[in-house]
This record gives sequence, structure tokens and C-alpha cells, in this order.
Amino acid sequence: MKFNFPISITLLSSFFFFACAESDTPPASETEVTVNHFDTLKHWMTGSFNSSLQAQNDSDYYDISLEMHEVWKEDPSTWIYVEQALSSAKDRPYRQRVYRLDQEDSIYQSFIYEFNDPSIYTGQWNNDSLWSAITPDSVLLKEGCEVSLLWDEANHVFAGATDSATCMSTLRGASFATSIVTVYPEAINSWDRGFDSTGAYVWGAEKAGYEFIRQE
Repeated sequence: MKFNFPISITLLSSFFFFACAESDTPPASETEVTVNHFDTLKHWMTGSFNSSLQAQNDSDYYDISLEMHEVWKEDPSTWIYVEQALSSAKDRPYRQRVYRLDQEDSIYQSFIYEFNDPSIYTGQWNNDSLWSAITPDSVLLKEGCEVSLLWDEANHVFAGATDSATCMSTLRGASFATSIVTVYPEAINSWDRGFDSTGAYVWGAEKAGYEFIRQE
């Protein structure tokens, strides 16, 4: 049986330290190196994706269309419009959000924002005149729902998650929701689940996250 959606997009983080040699080499705190992969993350997170291959191979998953496109490009911050819908009903998305990407040292964060009236943005990610008519302060931050991402040097992916129980949700009896995300060059894996006040699972994928493959 297919599980209830929505799912959201949605990663693990780590710091990179280089050990110092003895003698006249400065202490480790002075040789710490932070590699900036921010532009790579933005590039990998933007585009058109879907889960059609996963749905073909596993009937527990829906064929979902995921659109992620940069908006407000003149703003100092990086903003990505996110739209999710059944691939058979792209004109009726069930989730519309804006993500703001930020970086603090080697931690990359995706902050989640909602619209007051999302319907006017459906399919409009390339409509610059629409986006220029509003400003980033018109969207509403979902407190505690940010995803913290780290660059995994060994596997060359970004991986991360929300904090354990900070993203409040009332969907289908839930008290909070969690997201675990991995971002690849050509795919995004997102596992969103809701839990009640006792920590019992109430919605979302049961086995693993959704596998969204880049289409363009």
C-alpha cells in the first residue's frame, strides 16, 4: 500500500580538520581549513527532478515531480523555489516552498519558507516579473525546520537532516516532522516523516526516502 504524502525535500554535516605536524607547525586551530562547496550545492539542488524510476520499480512510491529553481537572483541571499506534485497532476502541486541557502563555516543550511497564497506561483519559477513584484520578506519562515548539510568528502555528496523534533507538524495527527536528505550531482534523496507526541510514526515513506532523478 502506498503511504500518505506529502514528502518534502529536505541532509548530514561535518567539519573538516587537517592534523598538524609537530615542531614549528602552528596549532590545529590555526590550520583548520573550510572548503567552500556552496556553489556546488546550489547547482546540484536546482533543476527539474522526478521519482518515476523509483515508482516503476516499487509500487510503494508515487511518481512525484520536483521543481527546484533559483528566484530573487539579485538578492544577496540564495533563494530556491520548490514545487512538488504528482507527475500526473503537475498543475496541482501539493507542496510549494522557498528555501534559503546559507553557510556557517562548513555547515550548509536550507531554511524553509511558506507562502500566504502559494497558488499564484504554480509553474511560475521562470516568471521574473512575478517574483520581482514581491520581496523575500513576504514569505514565512517555518521555525525549526531547517536542514543542516555537510559535505561528505569520501562519498562526494551533501548529507544532512533536520534536528530531531524541532519542526512542528499537525498533518495527520503528527506533532513533529523530520527530513533526511542526500544531495548528489544528478539526484536528491529526501526522506520526510511525521511522528506523534510519543514518537510513533504517522506518515511518510516507511522504507526509505524518495529518489528524485534530475531530468534537466
